[in-house]
Amino acid sequence: MIHLTEPLFTVYGHEISGRDLILIVGGLFLIGKSTHEIHQKLEGAEGRASARVAPTFASVIVQILLLDVVFSLDSVITAVGLVDRIGIMVAAVIGAVVVMIAFASAIARFVEHHPTVKMLALSFLLLIGMTLMADGFDQHISKGYIYSAMAFSVFVEMLNLKAGRARSTPVKLH
Repeated sequence: MIHLTEPLFTVYGHEISGRDLILIVGGLFLIGKSTHEIHQKLEGAEGRASARVAPTFASVIVQILLLDVVFSLDSVITAVGLVDRIGIMVAAVIGAVVVMIAFASAIARFVEHHPTVKMLALSFLLLIGMTLMADGFDQHISKGYIYSAMAFSVFVEMLNLKAGRARSTPVKLH
């Protein structure tokens, strides 16, 4: 873990470490994947020149592993700065995984039923991707700004969902 923060090379006077590379590549991955998903949801099949190719098992595993590495690395580095005991860090990671597994299907059903929530989640991934890239280039964006923007967006979406109950069915995206 310590070796990931040591500079590997310098670009325009800026030292790049293994951690920086992981954050930059992870941010680019999130931005690219989110942009692709948003485009696919908005344009649908008629917006594409060719038929959709089903993802392979290997590509899905690689994507999951890349996301896990990016988020885990960032979380572990943050935890090291917050807690000195490894047992607490391990318990926090295990607890987060258990909560994620326990609620994954319920959240997936809710998101699938409400397409605007899916767009909001993809927009959050864009925001997180930009934040990861900025952190990779040592441009810190206060988490308070990020969380405030997300909280405000969720609040507005909750109002939209509540107002949408008066309408018939939600709009289906492609």
